[in-house]
Amino acid sequence: MLRLREHSDRRALSKSALAERYIDEGMRMEDHPGIVFRDGPTGRRAALASGPDVWQVISALKDQTEEGDAAVEAAAEWLSLPSSDVRSALSYYGAFTDEIDARVEASRSDAEAAEAAWRRGQAALA
Repeated sequence: MLRLREHSDRRALSKSALAERYIDEGMRMEDHPGIVFRDGPTGRRAALASGPDVWQVISALKDQTEEGDAAVEAAAEWLSLPSSDVRSALSYYGAFTDEIDARVEASRSDAEAAEAAWRRGQAALA
């Protein structure tokens, strides 16, 4: 219990909230082998144990012009991942679609805002 208290203090979460998060994540990882959870500047998120976040894989998959297995293979090649990893991300996405779609949308919005700011800065140089 000491470790749980130390972790909860560091994360500014109650022990029960942190324990609930770990239980939920543990069940998700059990249901979706190859998926782990990572902390980062945008919060905690699902990722492939072997590499990128699930939302990044799904974003790359949605950007493919191919469909079905061909899209999986194209995304795997683009991301330098085995197609089995793309399928793992796809399986997780199927179970937690809203969560992953929100991450994809947030990333796209952030990228658009950054590009707009860069263009305004470039315009000031002209």
